[in-house]
Amino acid sequence: MPDTLETADDERMRRWRLVLGGDDDGTGAKLTGLDLEMDKALAVLYNKGGYETGAGAVTTRSRGRGGQQAQRSAGLGASSPQVARWLGDIRGYFPQTVVQIMQRDAIDRLNLRQLLLEPEMMESVEPDVHLVGTLLSLNHLMPAETKETARQVVRKLVEDLERRLGAKLRATVSGALDKSTRTSRPRHSDIDWGRTIQANLKNYLPEYRTIVPERLVGYARKERAVKRDVVLAIDQSGSMYASVVYASVFGAVLASLKSLKTSLVVFDTAVVDLTPQLTDPVDVLFGTQLGGGTDINRAIAYSQSLISRPTESIFILISDLYEGGVRREMLRRVAEMTAAGTQVIVLLALSDEGAPSYDRENASALAALGVPAFACTPDKFGDLMAAAIQRQDLGKFLEQ
Repeated sequence: MPDTLETADDERMRRWRLVLGGDDDGTGAKLTGLDLEMDKALAVLYNKGGYETGAGAVTTRSRGRGGQQAQRSAGLGASSPQVARWLGDIRGYFPQTVVQIMQRDAIDRLNLRQLLLEPEMMESVEPDVHLVGTLLSLNHLMPAETKETARQVVRKLVEDLERRLGAKLRATVSGALDKSTRTSRPRHSDIDWGRTIQANLKNYLPEYRTIVPERLVGYARKERAVKRDVVLAIDQSGSMYASVVYASVFGAVLASLKSLKTSLVVFDTAVVDLTPQLTDPVDVLFGTQLGGGTDINRAIAYSQSLISRPTESIFILISDLYEGGVRREMLRRVAEMTAAGTQVIVLLALSDEGAPSYDRENASALAALGVPAFACTPDKFGDLMAAAIQRQDLGKFLEQ
């Protein structure tokens, strides 16, 4: 029993030693083997120390794991081989989610933006939304040999998002479109027998052991099915990087559905129509240019020109609403769209980044027009699209 308690106590001290990151932290624990290597990797970012490689140590100036300021003897300089090795090592030491956090901190604390322009660095990183946003912001600076490697990094993330979120979005939206074309007078070949039986269970005749189908449920002929036109307008200002990534992937998924006509535009002070690139979300992402000003009014004006069937159209504006254009005209155009029957949705963010920063005055003005502005996490976007297709009250959707 004492040995068990001692072992448990030693384990707690070992963990605290890794968290606190110092030999004089009071734990009395000494690290060896893999623990020591993990501690060295953490020390690069979070406390005083270096990361030894054959060429020397990676050193910097940052805050310690305990929050205290730690002094380092030098900056990264031209030490990209050491950093590339460090990026590779942490992928072996820590889970993927931890690796992504450490990479994010490394970009900020170790100022890796310039080194991300080198191919060997690109081959060492673990893709995540934050990293892809950084790469897109550096797109115009990348040499040709780095850009191709960067595209591979972006494609890996895109494929992961499509696998995790795309299938659900496709199924949810397809189901909503089917429901929107359901009819109570279907032809025999179009009857949905499962739903018809469910709708007529109250008409079960036990003596005959059968159901009398007073109401038939089925689907309209596909050639008469009502399609929806979807226009996505994405603010590509620097703070919207996560929304740009997710919206580009979702736009490509929606474009793959034959029952939808999907258009996608990105904007800052200018508007770029990326609809022709929707067959490949990687092309869409590399067609964006993160940063710059914002002219929402101009983006809405262009989006209006894409809408030919207002009552069958959904316009989704993804923006933090910090308008650099003509605010009065922006609100007038939104009012015109809703009056014509277009369903307008304003997403302040499409990300998992937490509560977004946004222009509250513009959000309130839109709410007064009957257009609530709210943030949406990526896993809820399919449900939002389904609610919009079925013209449900989005206020109720927000309460769910």
